[in-house]
Amino acid sequence: MLTSIMYHHVNSDRCSNNLEIFEAHLQYIAQNYTSVFPGEELTAKSVCLTFDDAYADFYYFIFPLLKKYNLKALLAVPTKYILEDTNYTQDVRLGFEHNDLFHNSAKATFCTFVELREMIDSGLVQIASHSHSHTNLLEDNVDLEEELVTSKHILEKELNIKVDSFVFPFGKYSDDIAKEAHKHYKYLFRIGNALHKDFRGIKGIIYRVDGDNLSKIDSLFSFKNRLKYHFKAFVKRF
Repeated sequence: MLTSIMYHHVNSDRCSNNLEIFEAHLQYIAQNYTSVFPGEELTAKSVCLTFDDAYADFYYFIFPLLKKYNLKALLAVPTKYILEDTNYTQDVRLGFEHNDLFHNSAKATFCTFVELREMIDSGLVQIASHSHSHTNLLEDNVDLEEELVTSKHILEKELNIKVDSFVFPFGKYSDDIAKEAHKHYKYLFRIGNALHKDFRGIKGIIYRVDGDNLSKIDSLFSFKNRLKYHFKAFVKRF
């Protein structure tokens, strides 16, 4: 059984988790589950930890925890906002509220390519495309070639890797967009709070449980919530 979980920040003002609670949450996962990358063999209790947007706090706070607890994670990267390197300090990079991070990307509010290479080399971080400009793909005049293909090419060229996963910005897509995305990516992820038997997901889409704003370290794995996630998966299949 696969539980795919979506996170964004730690210690931010929105879409975030308290660092202390989040570390305890990861420790709980490490003790009770097996973390996997997309396509890897599953156990009876497998989790795919996914982090959207590649904000700088992932490098400073979350990556050290992945190393501490030997956990794998998929990091979804919007390529437009990624610098090669930076001289800005940690305080500057982390000094913006969530809603201001994209507007201040020139101050390295996202991970840099240098940092992404370091994390990939650890064997604990795999990279997904999160489009080029992090736009709602359902909006008018969206350049799907740029969002789906250019983003993939940039990541593969800059990081010398193969990118097989795409995470829909805001979880927004249509059947036609999903069909187009599947031409370039094997694994497609969205928001959705459902469980899966494997990485085939539901009609080719992997739904992720929302892991932001955790109140308890094990709340995502409670019997009540898992029953709810199973029911969501059942409904979505039809």
